[in-house]
Amino acid sequence: MNNAIDLINFSAAVTGLVIALLGLFFTLAMKSLEKWTRRFFVALFSVAAAYVTSDLLSQVSLLFLGPDYAVLSRIAVFCESFFSSLLMPMITVYLLRCSGERRKRTPLFASMLTLWLVYVALLIFTQFSTEIYSISSKNVYQRGPWYFVLLVPPATMMIMNCISLFFRRKQLTKKQRAAFTVYLLIPLGCMLIQMFSYGLLMIVIGTSVSAMIMFVFILMDQVDHSIRQQKENAAQQASITVLQMRPHFIYNTLMSIYYLCKQDAEKAQQVILDFSSYLRKNFTAIAKADAIPFEEELEHTRAYLAVEQARFKDQLLVEFDTPFTDFRIPPLTLQPIVENAVKHGMDPELEPLFISISTRRQDGYAEITVDDSGPGYQPADDNEPHIGLDNVRERLKMMCKGDLTISRRDCGGTIVTVRIPVQEDVHENVD
Repeated sequence: MNNAIDLINFSAAVTGLVIALLGLFFTLAMKSLEKWTRRFFVALFSVAAAYVTSDLLSQVSLLFLGPDYAVLSRIAVFCESFFSSLLMPMITVYLLRCSGERRKRTPLFASMLTLWLVYVALLIFTQFSTEIYSISSKNVYQRGPWYFVLLVPPATMMIMNCISLFFRRKQLTKKQRAAFTVYLLIPLGCMLIQMFSYGLLMIVIGTSVSAMIMFVFILMDQVDHSIRQQKENAAQQASITVLQMRPHFIYNTLMSIYYLCKQDAEKAQQVILDFSSYLRKNFTAIAKADAIPFEEELEHTRAYLAVEQARFKDQLLVEFDTPFTDFRIPPLTLQPIVENAVKHGMDPELEPLFISISTRRQDGYAEITVDDSGPGYQPADDNEPHIGLDNVRERLKMMCKGDLTISRRDCGGTIVTVRIPVQEDVHENVD
């Protein structure tokens, strides 16, 4: 009977290793997979493969090698326990990310990390004691009287993940819920089988199978998200086209050029060039679905402001402070924000309108600030004036995970701030 169980365990471990390596291969091959998700599954399948490999090595060493290999068995069993313990905190990190939470700001991650450190401390203690388990000089594995203590941290982590999944289920998509449920329930079922069938190591293959099924569900969810995003992009492009069809602005600009032709022909020529540049940038932006270099959007905004300054003369003052431009931005992001400031801030009966446009890099973000001295943001007017800003906010979120905030200036006026994630100079940690 022992030979049959040993054969089952060995076959299960080999199958688990093949599944883990296949998962790793497919993850590396999926270039279109979202970057953070791809890195997570590379790490998950790598740890699963290391876990199963350690299990295979411990089986071979304990079953087929003699007393001279007791040290090898000790190392293999330690690695097997260590790598398997990493899987629960890893799934916690992914669950928090899918739920839209930052791991450093939730007690769940701190609790999981504490439990994992306790488990590792117990493993290290075991290497100098026989109370939990031991490898005898004859290369025989033996459980100690305190063995159950070693099971408490991983069992607690599994229970905490199940409870966390239940409370965060509404923040997940259907496929994400299915992925996490499968990943947690299959190992739990395998653990129950081992409890009632002493000697069977079903948890080894269960871990790889659950990771692979989870990967399939997440991949399906990513495909669904990609399809939805393409539809939203099409809808957003249509919205942009409508928003940029502004006959009053075109009419007013052409009338300004008409009068300038008699008053200042040279200036009229310059305004025509600026207006042509503005229209060309508009038409080009409407046709683009991807983010563009910030310099292009800045050039578009300068062309627009040059036309408006020709119209309003000394009533419109502009200042640029843009030392940081090495990032990408959705087309028609900065220009509509500035246009909104001009449209709702310009009043010939008031002081000249001052607009400041600045950029800086801070904490892994590109930050764009448009500051104006107009009458200030009026939330009650949201039915029409800020439709363009809502459009910009949605495209920022969808295309580059950015955000847009609107606030009042202390001395009157409005501040619009755009934050866009940018790559750090050093390798970014998984968060």
